[in-house]
Amino acid sequence: MQKIAIIGAGAIGGLVGARLALAGSDVTFFVRGANLTAIRENGIELIEHDGSARATKRVHATDDYAGHAGQFDLVILAMKAHQLEAVAAQVPALLSPTGVIVTMQNGIPFWYFQKHGGEYAGTPVRSADPGGTVMAALPAERIIGCVVYPASELLRPGVIQHIEGDRFPVGELDGSTSERVQQVAALLAHAGFKAPVLDNIRAEIWLKLWGNLTFNPISSLSHSTLVDICQYPLSRELAAAMMTEAQAVAHKLGIEFRVSLEKRIAGAEKVGKHKTSMLQDIEAGRAPEIDALVGSVVELARLTNTPTPHIDTVYALVKLLEKTMGEQKAQLSLQPLT
Repeated sequence: MQKIAIIGAGAIGGLVGARLALAGSDVTFFVRGANLTAIRENGIELIEHDGSARATKRVHATDDYAGHAGQFDLVILAMKAHQLEAVAAQVPALLSPTGVIVTMQNGIPFWYFQKHGGEYAGTPVRSADPGGTVMAALPAERIIGCVVYPASELLRPGVIQHIEGDRFPVGELDGSTSERVQQVAALLAHAGFKAPVLDNIRAEIWLKLWGNLTFNPISSLSHSTLVDICQYPLSRELAAAMMTEAQAVAHKLGIEFRVSLEKRIAGAEKVGKHKTSMLQDIEAGRAPEIDALVGSVVELARLTNTPTPHIDTVYALVKLLEKTMGEQKAQLSLQPLT
């Protein structure tokens, strides 16, 4: 895989792209605005979790999709789920004849029931793809699933800070171990990540989502970090209740969790004073990633006739917060008293 396109150069796209470029890959970022200008002028800088800084100008940055038709062996979709629709139609033209797409969105992905088998095979996930336009544009046979575990932040345009984590498990939608998924895994491993090839990428998606669907909205509503949520008894109890409901939904879809609920909460607690991506969006006045993380679980709960009262309540509250912020064109963060 000689040429790589990364759509989005935020916290995760920037981390992956910077590491790949520093490892010698030919990387092109498809970005807009300040990020486009910064990467064109200065390249991309990565501040590793140990504080060391590495930068490279051996990257390209563009917003011209039409001018790069057929050029890429690998296209990494590194934006949030609700941002996919705006670019999906332009992605297939970027691919070489054997090129593949790696999806790095959190939550239940738009392709979840593609190549799934069973009674739900082919069912659309409207929370992730409301109009069905993303699935229509991106053929399932070109897609490799990926689960994103690292935490990172976009400090300023073109500068990424890696906080912790290095795992990007990947997998074919049908569970096969293909040559192309092994190539993707090897590419990520060469860049310093751990990228095991899984035969059930959906189970790993649920494991990551197990935390995201609870800690992200709770943090957004309470303006608290992961360790705060896990160590305060009432919020820890709420998180456990939401996770229990989600586990019931997953079980009806044939998913078994390889770690216990308490171990998953302990893992989040260990991350420490980290603001979730949804809280970062709320504080910055950006549209938060609610439907793919929480609404999708509500949708699958209805599909499988599973009661999820705690998830439903938190979903309603965080959606109302999103609506209020949008109407008032506002951001929301705690400010110290003076």
